[in-house]
Amino acid sequence: MTSPALQQAFELQYQASRQQVAVPAMLRKERLLRVQRMLDEHGAVLTAAVQADFGVRSVRLTEFVDLLMLRTQLKQALRKLERWMRPRHVWTPLQLWPARARIERQPLGVVGIIAPWNYPLQMALGPAIAALAAGNRVMLKPSELAPHTAAQLAAVVAQFFAPEEFCVVQGDSYLSSQFAGLPFDHLMFTGSTAVGRRVAQAAAVHLTPTTLELGGKSPCILSNDCDMQQAALRVAHGKLLNAGQTCIAPDYLLLPRGQELAFEQAYRQAVAQLYPKVVGNPDYAAIINQRHALRLRQLLQQAQAQGAQVQTLDPAAGKGEEASTGWGDASQRQMLPTLVWNVQPDMALMQEEIFGPILPVVPYDRLDDAIAAINAGPRPLALYWFGKDEKARDAVLQRTVSGGVTVNDTLLHVAHESLPFGGVGDSGWGAYHGEHGFLRFSHQKAVCLQGPWSAMQWLYPPYGVRFDQILALLKRWG
Repeated sequence: MTSPALQQAFELQYQASRQQVAVPAMLRKERLLRVQRMLDEHGAVLTAAVQADFGVRSVRLTEFVDLLMLRTQLKQALRKLERWMRPRHVWTPLQLWPARARIERQPLGVVGIIAPWNYPLQMALGPAIAALAAGNRVMLKPSELAPHTAAQLAAVVAQFFAPEEFCVVQGDSYLSSQFAGLPFDHLMFTGSTAVGRRVAQAAAVHLTPTTLELGGKSPCILSNDCDMQQAALRVAHGKLLNAGQTCIAPDYLLLPRGQELAFEQAYRQAVAQLYPKVVGNPDYAAIINQRHALRLRQLLQQAQAQGAQVQTLDPAAGKGEEASTGWGDASQRQMLPTLVWNVQPDMALMQEEIFGPILPVVPYDRLDDAIAAINAGPRPLALYWFGKDEKARDAVLQRTVSGGVTVNDTLLHVAHESLPFGGVGDSGWGAYHGEHGFLRFSHQKAVCLQGPWSAMQWLYPPYGVRFDQILALLKRWG
């Protein structure tokens, strides 16, 4: 799409949103049902497109992490939409009696969504579901790094929606920058912190409010009393799902000093249980492209040159299994799970979000040291804690700030539709999912309705003794 065509697509939605400000529940539900039908009828085509973009990624994985979550969001929105839409009546202070007050939830207008490539269906259509539930028009810009998925999304959305309701625009990073500069009523971006800063700057020109879902260094803390085998399995699942290309994947592990060997053995066993082999295993996703694979290898090389110990885990090593897959270079991008020991804070591996199957391990002596290490860096998108001591758990929860937390597991908070999902500080701002998403894409309009008589007239000028008496009364009883 060219820049003039992009502007034309926006103007079409903008004018439609201004002509129909009130969007009834029936129409919102009908639009959500169209998304549901779209997934039912074209889910197989969409999952195949995701697989084509990655080269290696099981369609079952996409069904699980993309489509299942979308269906859950749709089910909740359809069930609760009318309750979400109801005006909220609020208490009125004494001096405003007998006025009544309420908060009305209105559509914002046109919502722009810039989606990432790692979960290209969930992270594109999930925000769209929330925005449509809130009564908005939606323009979606999928990632150019997942071109097959972007093309299929554009095709299927066009089958179910008029362009003034919901449209998909395709293009490169230049078009993305043009997209971010449109005067949306709200713009949502999911991606890296560096690109998020540029998106925020582009949106600020029009004072466009934004939701930024970014990444960062999400820590995982193991305590001395955790079940090591269970923790290692759950950490491995969270770290290796989609080959670590998950914004809330455990980015590094804080481990009690002296537990290194126990964790290494448990993690090795967990990897073998989840992925008996890596290369040639469709359940183990490939790194999205050669550029990202090279970036990960360079992170390891730099860390090793600075004294880190790199330990790759190949479950199929020594078993003589055939690694040929017929997938060409995609199987070469199936990067082996890797542990990194003896890391230092100034290493690039510990400064940048990893976004791959690499897990640095940082030993700690006291829980206070682990908490201090987390607080020394930017606030993370997610935090994980494993252990049985509730006092220690609460200390971590109270003394750290992160977008979300899962205790004794990984990733679960993002799948809970009643919890807000979002970052804080460098990991983003704003949250969505469930009613939180509905509110994020709604305007909460304050409405105060006064009757023919008003207590406020007692406080009109000219001010005098009566005013002072009434003001004193309000200070005491208001």
